[in-house]
Amino acid sequence: MNLILPRGHLAPARPAAATLGLVDVDIHPRVPKLTDFDPWLSAAHRQRLRDYGIRLQHGYMRGTPYPKSQPLACRRDAWPPGGGTPASDVEFVASQHLDHFGVDIGVLNPLGVGQGEQNAGFSAGLCHAANEWQLAEWVARDGRFRASVVVPYEDPEASAREIRLRAGDPRFAQVLMLSRTSQPGGNPHYWPIYEAAAEAGLPVAFHAFGYSGHTMTNGGWPSFYIEEVSEHATSCQSLVASMVVEGLFEHLPSLRVVLIECGFAWLPSLAWRLDKLHQSMAGEVPHLKLRPSDYIRRNIWLSTQPIEEPDRPEQLVQLMEWIGWDRILYASDYPHWDFDDPRFAIPGFLGDARRAAIYGGNAKAVYGW
Repeated sequence: MNLILPRGHLAPARPAAATLGLVDVDIHPRVPKLTDFDPWLSAAHRQRLRDYGIRLQHGYMRGTPYPKSQPLACRRDAWPPGGGTPASDVEFVASQHLDHFGVDIGVLNPLGVGQGEQNAGFSAGLCHAANEWQLAEWVARDGRFRASVVVPYEDPEASAREIRLRAGDPRFAQVLMLSRTSQPGGNPHYWPIYEAAAEAGLPVAFHAFGYSGHTMTNGGWPSFYIEEVSEHATSCQSLVASMVVEGLFEHLPSLRVVLIECGFAWLPSLAWRLDKLHQSMAGEVPHLKLRPSDYIRRNIWLSTQPIEEPDRPEQLVQLMEWIGWDRILYASDYPHWDFDDPRFAIPGFLGDARRAAIYGGNAKAVYGW
């Protein structure tokens, strides 16, 4: 549910207690300009950034993919009064979002900061700089923020090194990847990332989007933005199926995977389909000791945004019941246009105990806070 106000304005606040203790697992900080990464880049990478910028595996983009009414895909009231782009001013984000809604902890998920860059070494350098920037410009200035370990996931060994560098630092909440990877996300190619994350005790979060170099559908590029937005769910379906069938969760039973900004209503039907197929094709995957749905329910968590809203409320309850009331985490997607206001995002008919778990209790459990 969206809350869009004129630029620089705040909605009337309600008591923070209305959110039942709030953890937001999806806030998108924006670096004012990429050259702000300079203090943490090598001289060669600083020069490359100035000469070539970021060159994504997707190649060239013709114009913005977002509707003109939503520049930078952001709320119209998210532009800081003092200038700059949305979510680039720490104090304004803290005031407009953390203070206003009573957010106890906000997890930072930086986008567009080097993941998917065609030059592997440069991608690793940018991701490292993004991590240092989060600590210096966000966490150090407001202790309610937690950083994500941004990794150059198409280079698993470099990603593992970055994760191990951050291991044991409580300022980092998770490892951040994107859902559209160049190979299926459960492929052993990526296992060094998951092994390092499990070793460090960090969940791996997959945020919707990515720069795989492939089209986002099985049949080419979509004609409309609404198709791309709806595809977030299908990219995560492929991701979950790959992780389960490849045996990742059998190999790393303690690995925690959080899926962000892809909804969750699709998960039960995917699990049912995999279970059905597994009954007759278990011989192909003897490394699986459990049913696919057992791995899904043990190793997967999901965020609410964008929460599905079926016509009949009991259908939403049934879906969430199957997934597990302890597996669903509140996410706002601040400062984007489809931001979910925490006062309205989680339906009241779920009851206070379940709402409290979704708003904060589940996140504190999965992140170990």
